[in-house]
Amino acid sequence: MRSARAMGLTTVAVHSAIDRHARHVREADLAVDLGGAKPAESYLRIDGIVAAARESGAQAVHPGYGFLSENADFARACEAAGLLFLGPPAAAIEAMGSKSAAKALMEAAGVPLVPGYHGEAQDYETFRAAAETIGYPVLLKAAAGGGGKGMKVVEREAGLAEALESARREARAAFGDARMLVEKYVEQPRHVEIQVFADRHGHCLYLNERDCSIQRRHQKVVEEAPAPGLSPALRRAMGETAVRAAQAIGYVGAGTVEFLLDARGEFFFMEMNTRLQVEHPVTEAITGLDLVAWQIRVARGEPLPIGQEQIPLHGHAIEVRLYAEDPEHDFLPASGLLQLYREPAAGPGRRVDSGVAEGDAVSPFYDPLLAKLIAWGENREEARQRLLAMLAETAVGGVRTNLAFLRRVLAHPAFASAELDTGFIPRHQEALLPEPQVLPEAFWQLAASAFVQSETPRRREDDPHSPWSATDGWRAGLPARIDLALRC
Repeated sequence: MRSARAMGLTTVAVHSAIDRHARHVREADLAVDLGGAKPAESYLRIDGIVAAARESGAQAVHPGYGFLSENADFARACEAAGLLFLGPPAAAIEAMGSKSAAKALMEAAGVPLVPGYHGEAQDYETFRAAAETIGYPVLLKAAAGGGGKGMKVVEREAGLAEALESARREARAAFGDARMLVEKYVEQPRHVEIQVFADRHGHCLYLNERDCSIQRRHQKVVEEAPAPGLSPALRRAMGETAVRAAQAIGYVGAGTVEFLLDARGEFFFMEMNTRLQVEHPVTEAITGLDLVAWQIRVARGEPLPIGQEQIPLHGHAIEVRLYAEDPEHDFLPASGLLQLYREPAAGPGRRVDSGVAEGDAVSPFYDPLLAKLIAWGENREEARQRLLAMLAETAVGGVRTNLAFLRRVLAHPAFASAELDTGFIPRHQEALLPEPQVLPEAFWQLAASAFVQSETPRRREDDPHSPWSATDGWRAGLPARIDLALRC
C-alpha cells in the first residue's frame, strides 16, 4: 500500500469479519468485508475477492505473501475478470506448484538438483529402493508442500516406513495431497535464495541473494542480504542459474529461487516461490529498489528499468520476524490481546513492517507474524548492532512472543561470526532457549510500585476530597498497604 500510494494509486483492502479493524484495513483508502473468520470463509474465497475488486472499481490485485499468492486458479480468475494480477502467469505458478514436476523441469533446464526420487510411483518399495540408492540420511518431502509440513529426516532404513506414513498424513491434512518425494539430506547446508525479476519483454535479472539459514521447524526466522562469505563468482553462478530456472517456465514478475548451499560451495535447487517473499525488504535495503513498484510497472507491461550490470549491492541488511508464539513450547502459535505493543523508531537504516498496533487482537485463525524488523548498515556488524538496538526498543505484552529469542540469536557469538547453517538453532539450543528463571523478589516489588504509581486514585464524585474512596492504600493510623496479584 505504501508503494502504491507513492505511485499515486488508490488502495482497497479486503478483510475477514474479525479483521475489520486490522492495520491493513486502517491504512487502505477503501475496504471490503469478505465475512467469516476462518481462511476458507474469507481470504481463500476467490469469488469473494474478485467480486470485491469489481465492486470497488479496482483494476489490479496484489496477491500478498500467503493464502492465494501462489494459486494458479486465482491468477486465472483475476485475468478472466479483466484484472491485472501483480504476479506471474498462471502457467508459471502451476509449473512450480508441484515440487516433483518443478524438479523435472529444472533438471531439463540444467539446474543442479539434490540427488533424489521425484517420480509418480508412491509405494513403499519404490521409496526404500530410492533411499538405498541415494544413501542415508534422506529427506522425505510433500510434493505439493511448503513451510516444513510433510517433511521428515530419516537416518536409516528402519525408520523409513513410519516416517513415510507420518509425512503422508501431514501432507494430506495440510495440502489435500499425500504424494511424496525423497532426496539426499544435505547435512549442515545453508539456505541461500536468489531474488529474480522478469518483465514481459524477455528480460530477466537476479537482484543478489539472501541467506535464510536461521530457521525453526523449517520456517525462516532471520534473513539477511547479501549472504555472508559468498564470493562474487559464486553469486554470479547462482544468480545466472536462478535466471535460467525462471526463464524455463516463462516467468514474469518477482520470484525467488531457493538453493541449498553445502560447505564445498556446491548448490542445489530446492524450490521456486512464485511470489514476493516476506523477506524482500533486505533486498530492497541493499539495492535501494522498490520491488512492489517494479511489480506494478511490470504488470502494466513496462520493461525492467535497469540491466543486470546496474543492480546495486550496497552494505548489509538483516531482518527478523517477530511472532506471537511460545519458543519454550516448540514455538507454538499464541493468540490474545496486544495489551502492550511498542515498535522501535524508524529512521536511517531502520525499517519496521508490521500488521498490528496496541489494542489489536491476535487471532488463532491466521499466521501469527506481528512485524518484521529490518536493519541496514555499511557492513554486517553495523546492521547486527543496529537490529539489536531495535529489538531492545521493542516491547510486547498480552501474548507470548519470540522477542527474547530473537535477541539471543542476534547476540550469539556464532551468529556474530556468521557461522550459519540450517542446524543453527538446534545446535545452540541451550543458549537460545534457556530454562525459564525464577524472577527475584526485587522484580515484583518494582513491578508493584510501578503499577500502583500508574493508577490514578479514584475519588468520590460527591466528595472529591474524601480519603475513604482513595485507592492509594491510605488507612487512618495504619501503614499504607495495597495487595496486588501479579503475574509475568
